[in-house]
Amino acid sequence: MSKKTPFYQIHKNLGAKITDFAGFKMPIHYKKGIVHEHKKVRNEIGMFDLSHMGEFIVSGVNALEFVQKTNVNDVSKIEVGQCQYSQMCYPDGGIVDDLLIYKDEDNYMLVVNASNIEKDFQWLQKNLLEEVELKDISDETALIAVQGPKAEPVVQKLVEDNLSQLRYYHFIHTEISGVDVIVSRTGYTGEDGFEIYFNDFDKSKKLWNLVAEAGAEFDIEPVGLGARDTLRLEMKYPLYGNDIDKNTNPLEAGLRWFVKLDKGNFIGREALKKVKKEKIQRKLIPFVMQERGIPRPHYKIFAEGKEIGEVRSGTMSPSLKKGIGTGYVHRDYMKSGTEIKIDVRGKKLKAKVIKPPFYKDGSLKR
Repeated sequence: MSKKTPFYQIHKNLGAKITDFAGFKMPIHYKKGIVHEHKKVRNEIGMFDLSHMGEFIVSGVNALEFVQKTNVNDVSKIEVGQCQYSQMCYPDGGIVDDLLIYKDEDNYMLVVNASNIEKDFQWLQKNLLEEVELKDISDETALIAVQGPKAEPVVQKLVEDNLSQLRYYHFIHTEISGVDVIVSRTGYTGEDGFEIYFNDFDKSKKLWNLVAEAGAEFDIEPVGLGARDTLRLEMKYPLYGNDIDKNTNPLEAGLRWFVKLDKGNFIGREALKKVKKEKIQRKLIPFVMQERGIPRPHYKIFAEGKEIGEVRSGTMSPSLKKGIGTGYVHRDYMKSGTEIKIDVRGKKLKAKVIKPPFYKDGSLKR
């Protein structure tokens, strides 16, 4: 039976199309549709219910050693109040999940994908070190994301802290109308934005309405998972289950910037060192359709008359008004400018490999 987030009834009242996603009943879009919501975030502001995401707390004497062991990025480099993007890998280099790591005063919070909560927790438990406590707080954590060029002035109305001083991928503990919250300057849209975590579910409706009221002057609207997917794809941000999974590694997925092979030992290090030494044989490439057509996952990719891969993520970009997608292809075809073809319903349509991201005009300030 699917779970409901603390905002479920609000979504119903707003006329959202609800579907089962990662074990939750979630809004895909509201009355005006995915394209409208997408453009709202790109041009002004939108708010998302992301309470389905998973949150784990890691604490104890060996917490840093444990998080270092289970992640490819160098967690020792982040300071209290800072976030870091990373991946957890299996010994063969395949990806367990991608996640955000929050470093707090006396613990780390790991924010993982909703579809992987149980799997991730079991993997971490399996590799747990002595004097480390691992706690799953997913079911008691609510999360509202506020994304778009107008995000800062809206969220600023809710907190006393000066948000112009809060840098990208940093967070603070503060309160909104007496409710203790974590506010981080993160997001997965390519726009400026904030994520608000709290565990007082009795105040969920109150906080949702406060955000809506704060954004009223910019005509803020709720945004569903449909637009969240098109927004992240326009930035070529990977989606677990599509672009990355246990059969792909971070190097071929274009995530090598986050893999710190020189930080010391971690799970998957030897396999990834071997991949780097032997050079990757395939790469996740972004492509733009040159003919009218929408690429969808599992559509075949061709070049020089032969099949070279398949689409992993694909959609009609609301910003570019063109079909865009990603797919793994042999390294001979991964360079920007390479011409390929996508089999769209039996027709091989022209496409071209580009340099990411697809959308280059976001408001995000790094």
